[in-house]
Amino acid sequence: MEAASQAIPLPGTGDTSIKTVTSEFEGFLEDRKSRFLAHLVPLDLFEQRLEELRKEHRKANHVVTAHRRLLDDGRIEESGKDDGEPAGTSGMPTLRVLQGAGLINCAVLIVRYFGGTKLGGGGLARAYAGAAQDAIANAELVPFQKMLVKQVSADFAASSELERRIDGLGLTVLSRDYTEDGVTLTVEGPEEVLAAL
Repeated sequence: MEAASQAIPLPGTGDTSIKTVTSEFEGFLEDRKSRFLAHLVPLDLFEQRLEELRKEHRKANHVVTAHRRLLDDGRIEESGKDDGEPAGTSGMPTLRVLQGAGLINCAVLIVRYFGGTKLGGGGLARAYAGAAQDAIANAELVPFQKMLVKQVSADFAASSELERRIDGLGLTVLSRDYTEDGVTLTVEGPEEVLAAL
């Protein structure tokens, strides 16, 4: 399956229905001796973990993946990849689990070891979805916050007060550009917090 995008509304202030993860969590399912090892990861670890899992599990039959990412324009890019399993039996059921859990900016990678008995299309879909659900059940989900970058400027007299305010709000300073008139700070943080700056 190839990546697809759809438009969804941006999460609003205090919207706790959309969640994400900040570290990796694992899940497991076994069905008729086939083993399904699920890894729920933040999206920025997706490519690295896919490469590592392929190396670590060379004898595995498949590494099925699904991901969801919020784009800057408010649409969600999402995909489910079957990695050689029959079309629609693995990647899309895994993606549906992410959708149902309201997860964003994360991915599930599921390593499958074939146990010798074919599970059929429905059995595969249930097994992949079950492994993904187990990883989510084991996860520490956190409310999703859209991170933005903003530039703020101050003259030298006010710059230390601005820095204290940024620190107090828990924002991250990405860069400081000094000019003759003062400083321009490039700051990153949750959309709602940046709006208060």
